[in-house]
Parts: sequence; C-alpha cells; structure tokens
Amino acid sequence: MADNEQAEGADGAEAASSKKGKLKLIIAVAGFVAILGAGAGWFFLMRGHGEEKHAEAPPKPPSFVEVPDMMVNLVGAPGERVQYLRVKVVLEIKDEKQVEAIKPNLPRVTDLFQTYLRELRPSDINGSAGLFRLKEELTKRVNNAVAPQQVSAVLFKEIVVQ
Repeated sequence: MADNEQAEGADGAEAASSKKGKLKLIIAVAGFVAILGAGAGWFFLMRGHGEEKHAEAPPKPPSFVEVPDMMVNLVGAPGERVQYLRVKVVLEIKDEKQVEAIKPNLPRVTDLFQTYLRELRPSDINGSAGLFRLKEELTKRVNNAVAPQQVSAVLFKEIVVQ
C-alpha cells in the first residue's frame, strides 16, 4: 500500500510540475510576443517623425574656363614624319568665385600644358586609356599651377592627331 501511495504522490507531483512548466512556457511566449508587438508598433508609428524635410537648393552647375587652343608637334623617331596634336581644352570649376582667380593664371596653365604635350609620343595618346591618362596628368598640372584654387576636371572639346 505504501508503494501505491508513493506512486500516486509521484504522479501528482509530476502533473503539478508539468502544469507549472507549461504555464511558465506560455507566459514566456506571451511576453516575447508582447515585446515584439510593442517594438513593431513603435517602429511603424515613429518612423516618419525623425525625418525633417528641408527645401534643398538645387546644386550649382559648374563653371567652365576656356584654355586657348594648342597645336604641338609630337615626339617621333628620327626619319618618321612629324605628327601634330591639336587640343581644345576647357577647365571645369565647381565654384564660380574661383573663375576670376584662375583666369590670371591661364598663361602659366598654357605653358605647362604645352611643355607636357610636346614630350608625348603618338602611342601615349592611343585609345581611351591614353586619353584618360592625358586628362589626369593635365588636371594634376593645372591644379599645381592654380593652387590654392582647385580645378575639378580637364575636359577635351577637341583632340586631333595629324
């Protein structure tokens, strides 16, 4: 009989502990769902409040400075026919205020361009990669000449090798 009482007591304890375990699990799941719901509600309600709408001014268009046209002879091997390079270049400048500061330096820019261009071979400017290197080199040289002002880019209007 004692064995029966112990068996009934063990079954009752297991039933009570399993009910408590299920209750704890249900409470934990309900709490987790409540936290997720609160977070989602806060996200949807508050997502538009932090953004302020500013009337942004449209970006200013860049300014351009014409460089006088240049025609130079290219370096060739002895006995080859002489080839010429004709270039029309424009300097792109971000701020219009810098245009007036750069214009007095145009003779220096032209001189730097001419001395560099006279050292080129026809093979140096073949293809788009050659023109890209030429553009980068001219941009670097013009920025050295007009410092502290900055030129955004050197743009080719025309480039002809004859």
